[in-house]
Amino acid sequence: MSRYLERVENAARLVAVYSELLLDLPEEAGLNWSLPLQILGMDDTWRRSDQDERELSFLLTSQNNVASVLSSLNFARENARTTRDIVPSEAWRAINELQLYATKSLPGMVRRPSSVVPAEIVGRCHEITGILEGTMSRGPAYWFVSLGRTLERADMGSRIIDVAATILLEGRDDLHLHDSTVWRAVLRAQSAYQMYRQYVRRRILGPDVLRFLLRDTDFPRSVTHCVTVLEESLRQLPRSEKAHDPMAALKNRVENADLQTMDPGVVHQFADELQLDLASLHNAIFETWLNPMAAVRPA
Repeated sequence: MSRYLERVENAARLVAVYSELLLDLPEEAGLNWSLPLQILGMDDTWRRSDQDERELSFLLTSQNNVASVLSSLNFARENARTTRDIVPSEAWRAINELQLYATKSLPGMVRRPSSVVPAEIVGRCHEITGILEGTMSRGPAYWFVSLGRTLERADMGSRIIDVAATILLEGRDDLHLHDSTVWRAVLRAQSAYQMYRQYVRRRILGPDVLRFLLRDTDFPRSVTHCVTVLEESLRQLPRSEKAHDPMAALKNRVENADLQTMDPGVVHQFADELQLDLASLHNAIFETWLNPMAAVRPA
């Protein structure tokens, strides 16, 4: 449930920021809605789907896309419904209301893109996160919420870093004149702009942005901070032995990465390896706690 909600929040924020970026940049900048699909890992799935479906429709409302905003909200609502004895009732109501709002409002976004509806979705996701943080006892259910949210957050952060390094650090001529605007959008896509400006007191530069999103220990959406939260969440859960090795590999990758030069090729390779480590951790979590067949296998 919490991983789906984090996915919804991340996708909605990306759409809100990107909608405004398209208005800020001239047409010759060459941006279109295929870039958010690439960041969210949906581009290959979209190319294999019905090509009559617009990119924004596939991202927001498509029932053929299990990772679309509306599909993710439907999954989150169903998970919340089936765990209503564990999830605080205020959170269940907020998730249900968010799903109803998105079902009603997102189709209009496809016809006329804007930042208003996705910004409302982000705000409601924040409300749900606040309810869960403020009302759940710190037992196994809470630590699963923390685990799912942070795993998805780290994955999204690695994807934004990957695409930013590949497209922006390589110096695309059509974006070169708009570097500061685009890097500001990268920060806003992670809700990092204000904190970045407080801690990095010079003009916005790509390598500085990526170091902040990767290495800042205090910012809750940085990859380093997410790894710390993931480790603590696993430590609090029973039977977490199977996840220890992939967690250690992920932590080692982040702590020992040599990214001083911020070479695009190095950053791209690091982000790819980071996503593989996150996938391995996800698989270990699934096999330990979520795979129904694991319970009937012989010891």
